[in-house]
Amino acid sequence: MEKKATSPAPAPKAAAAASKGSGGLNPALVIPLLFAIALAVYTFVLGAPEHFVDGDHTKGPVQGDYFGIVHEGGPIVPVLMTCFLVVLVFTIERMITIGKANGTGSIDSFVRKIKSLLDKNQIDEAIKECDKQKGSVGNVIKAGLLKYKQLANETQLDKEQKLAALQKEVDEATTLELPMLQKNLTVIATLAGASTLIALLGTVLGMIRAFAALGASGASDSGALAAGISEALINTAIGIGTSAIATISYAYLNSRVDDLTYSIDEIGLSIQQNFAAHY
Repeated sequence: MEKKATSPAPAPKAAAAASKGSGGLNPALVIPLLFAIALAVYTFVLGAPEHFVDGDHTKGPVQGDYFGIVHEGGPIVPVLMTCFLVVLVFTIERMITIGKANGTGSIDSFVRKIKSLLDKNQIDEAIKECDKQKGSVGNVIKAGLLKYKQLANETQLDKEQKLAALQKEVDEATTLELPMLQKNLTVIATLAGASTLIALLGTVLGMIRAFAALGASGASDSGALAAGISEALINTAIGIGTSAIATISYAYLNSRVDDLTYSIDEIGLSIQQNFAAHY
């Protein structure tokens, strides 16, 4: 009987480990690819001859042509475009991953259902609900419930040891799932600050070029200076926009992960309280 009760326990852990290993894009592969795309857009789309006077880059962009104006921001522009694409791609990827982690139904409804079944001590029914829900929350709670059944038939441990073992099981299952949920959030958080600094670098380089051109001409040309400053600030605009999107994205995704963690903790506590009340 003891062997029968313990044999199913590794299943949720195996599922969690598999999801951890397979979930998420690899930044080392994705970022260079996105940089190549950004460079191609900068060169062949923004830098297309039709965006410049007489098709000549040296004569500046056509009046009111924003593609040409952005191209004039210089070599930092494709780097900033890469930052924007990375934030966009990883935000979408994280939303899909976290959505799968939620499972097939509403998390709030699932939590209420499991707590109700635990109140009635219907452990088998609760395990079936986990199988229906799937996702990270379902995997973790199923691991805890299977351990619950195993410990219910355990005679060699006292109550405190059983509760400690149950807590350990939930904690281990949670540890397997959370890295998969948090993967690549660091990339978004890093770009929230880094994109602004890269933009400022582009702005400073643009200002240096503008004043250098003014000094080389040997005359005070306010029009050339204004144009140079305008082009330099393009980098600032792109960088600040990317930083704002990255900051909002990170805050939203992090709150989604926190909600899942809270749901796991809430049901985990209910499992322990139910076990303490019945055994």
